Amino acid sequence: MKKFLEKLKNKKDLSFDESKAAFEMLMQGKASDDEIFDFLTLLSVKGEAPDEIAGGVYVLRDRSKRVNTKDCIDTCGTGGDGMNTLNISTASALLLASMGIKVAKHGNKAVSSKCGSGDVLEALNIKVNLEPNDIEEQISKNNFGFMFAPNYHSAMRFVGPTRKKIGKRTIFNMIGPLSSPALVERQVVGVYDKKLLKIFAEALKNIDIKFAWIVNSEDGLDEISPYAKTNIIQLKDGKISEIIIDPKQLNIGANKFEDLLGDDAKFNAGKIIDIFKGQDSDFSKAVCLNTAAGLIVANKHSSFNDAYENARKHILSGKTYKNLKKIQNGWKYFR
Repeated sequence: MKKFLEKLKNKKDLSFDESKAAFEMLMQGKASDDEIFDFLTLLSVKGEAPDEIAGGVYVLRDRSKRVNTKDCIDTCGTGGDGMNTLNISTASALLLASMGIKVAKHGNKAVSSKCGSGDVLEALNIKVNLEPNDIEEQISKNNFGFMFAPNYHSAMRFVGPTRKKIGKRTIFNMIGPLSSPALVERQVVGVYDKKLLKIFAEALKNIDIKFAWIVNSEDGLDEISPYAKTNIIQLKDGKISEIIIDPKQLNIGANKFEDLLGDDAKFNAGKIIDIFKGQDSDFSKAVCLNTAAGLIVANKHSSFNDAYENARKHILSGKTYKNLKKIQNGWKYFR
């Protein structure tokens, strides 16, 4: 570890192989607390590079419990945008599932907000503590399975105390959303900082993701926003390109940001049920925008406008609520 720390002190990026070697030490408990502290803080001060993120993702995925599925997508983002919104990406995942897209949702409970994806799913009576074979069965039956990150990444226990001691974002906040135990090859990733867009795209390219959208809106959301332009970096078949989604050009007609504001898990779950029953709001529109991204990444649409209109038609029909009931009933057998 000393040679890696020395390199970082000199503000030099680690290669992919060097990052893998360093994270192997961390994940095997072979680094001291002081070394972990220095490693994470030096990376943060220098600025994390794509190879460094990709090396960490490789090791974390390699050491996770494995969920064996095919052709699934994930909508796990970094969180941390500080906007206290409702669970847009989780609602989008459930909407996608009701539209026939297989979703292996990776997530956690609240860290920087009142309600994380694990919290709101529990409030929706969806069990979050399932073993891989049960998740595989649920994805097969109802197109949706949730992998609660702490249950799948036990090697993280070696770095947990030091992360708490540091008390701010580290490279693990970037690695986590990319480390799906289902090894998804298609992903919509919301990031809290525009500077991370290309960094994430390059990191995902290094771990052979087929199709990803990395998104950050100009009004600060780590989602596609119904109010402001959203900057998107697309990674498709190894090629990186830039896209801008403008809600004005799409005639979204959203103007009540308070519709997006969340609270505790019970409140957020209630809002999700409302829009799944067909209630229209800015929240419903935001969920459909991010669902459209999932439809693009899943290769179900090539036109974002068509994908959005399809999602809108589906959510307003109430069909998503019927599928939510199926998912809830499917989970009862594991209680």
